[in-house]
Amino acid sequence: GKGTQASLLVERKGFAHISTGDLFRNAIKNNTALGIEAKSYMDKGELVPDSVTIRMVEEALAKLGDRPFMLDGFPRTVPQAEALERLTSEVGKPISKVISFAVDELVLLERLCGRRICKSCGAVYHSVYSSPKAEGVCDSCGGEVVQRSDDTEEAIKKRLEVYEESTSPVKSFYEEKSLLEDVDGVGSSEDVYTRLDKILK
Repeated sequence: GKGTQASLLVERKGFAHISTGDLFRNAIKNNTALGIEAKSYMDKGELVPDSVTIRMVEEALAKLGDRPFMLDGFPRTVPQAEALERLTSEVGKPISKVISFAVDELVLLERLCGRRICKSCGAVYHSVYSSPKAEGVCDSCGGEVVQRSDDTEEAIKKRLEVYEESTSPVKSFYEEKSLLEDVDGVGSSEDVYTRLDKILK
């Protein structure tokens, strides 16, 4: 998944990782007004409105300094992509590549339905491929490991429908700018990273 690849890029290439999912989960965990609003959409498998998401990303970009960065889960709509062009232009860091991981829908369902998250530290597990040593208990901090409310089969299918309606046009937006690169997302994390690394070089 893209989160796994993002972690590898942070570790091996020193990228800053801006994940809109993490930004919202932190806001939800801290019970901010923005977090409560975001949760009402995420629980239904719907996209958080552009205006809210763009504000969150703008704040994150402002804290970067000179570090190279990657965005994970943003932009997901054409208005977000247009806003991102403006934001990155303002900080003097235009987008150089847009990566689209291609994975079959059945594989996505298996991956996401099995995903588990530690409520305390955010560590990611999988019920089939990488479960914690003790069921429901995080290996790292001992926190409770749970399934996210938006990782049910029903919510995932809804997210895939929303993706087709809202996110596919973003691919066309970047394709026209010759920035889009498709990466086969099937295989081990190292296999996928090797394909990704070739593109980034």
